[in-house]
Amino acid sequence: MSEAGILLKLRSVSKSYGATAILHSIDLDVHDGEFITILGPSGSGKTTILRLIGGFTQPSGGQILLDGSDIAAMPINKRPFNTVFQDYALFPHLTVEANVGYGLAVRGTPRAETAKRVADALELVQLGHLGKRFPAQLSGGQRQRVALARAIICRPRLILLDEPLAALDVELRRHMQTFLKSIQTEIRTTFLFVTHDQEEAIAMADRICVMSAGRIEQIGSPHEVYYRPGTEFVAKFFGENNLVPGTLGPVDGATRAIDTAIGRLVCAVDGQPQIAALPAGSPALAVFRPEAVGIGNGAGDGNRIAARIAQVAFGGASTMVNAAAIDQPQQVLKARLQSRPDGTALSQGETVAFTVPTSACRLVPA
Repeated sequence: MSEAGILLKLRSVSKSYGATAILHSIDLDVHDGEFITILGPSGSGKTTILRLIGGFTQPSGGQILLDGSDIAAMPINKRPFNTVFQDYALFPHLTVEANVGYGLAVRGTPRAETAKRVADALELVQLGHLGKRFPAQLSGGQRQRVALARAIICRPRLILLDEPLAALDVELRRHMQTFLKSIQTEIRTTFLFVTHDQEEAIAMADRICVMSAGRIEQIGSPHEVYYRPGTEFVAKFFGENNLVPGTLGPVDGATRAIDTAIGRLVCAVDGQPQIAALPAGSPALAVFRPEAVGIGNGAGDGNRIAARIAQVAFGGASTMVNAAAIDQPQQVLKARLQSRPDGTALSQGETVAFTVPTSACRLVPA
């Protein structure tokens, strides 16, 4: 995307508390109108980035650039951003309408305009009929939508969302994921969403920024991060993956072989210049997802791994199979197969051939 399409830039941003470094020289572009998710485990630094952008804390170094101007020293109330917190931070003594219109009231917006914009915001989040209620009279999902309406009403350029779905039950979280994405698409405002939940990130984000230990591991679309992990951490953190260690052979066009204890595997290297640049003999990991694994003869283009089934777990539409490689029993492989309606199934102890297409096998540095 062109520079004109970038709303916010973080350049070499760091944060330390005394001798403890929380963020290490972060570079991140936030594109105008996108839904970007910062994903990582607890302690990875994702919430610290949100707090730095929102102005709740100051960076130890680097720049936070809005339209090319550094806003690191700009007060919170001067930044064209709003934040939705995990606990929603609603005023318990104010009605839903008063909570949503609070920011406009502070700005001295005329009452008639405030009333109209509050009504519009509540209709947008499907709470127009609950304006006279108080927060204690609402469900968790309704309180979350009130907080979202309050963030939207002042027409910010960026909405920061700090794990706002964490307190909701599983079914309500899934509903709110769809709802949040639809709202963001409708109002065309940039959303920066922080979460530790991989499924949540996949469901909503245009791009995902994966973090670990205060550093960015990878930035890409959900599809790229899911199917083309760039680092060992991403491959392990982002869903289930098979990881097989070995040493790299030479590059052969769009593929590269890796010699492992379970045989030579051929993997795709398109879009992975860091892998193509590694010298032969470098340690690496072959990575492939369980759903990419087949059982049987397979196509000519692919890898075959002899394995003995250790466990079969029926999961409805799919069945998870764990197997030990014949040549290296310590190497456990996982396959997620479509369940058979006729009830026939693989059995423990059965020897099979796992097949992995070259295009589904990726490489990451060890």
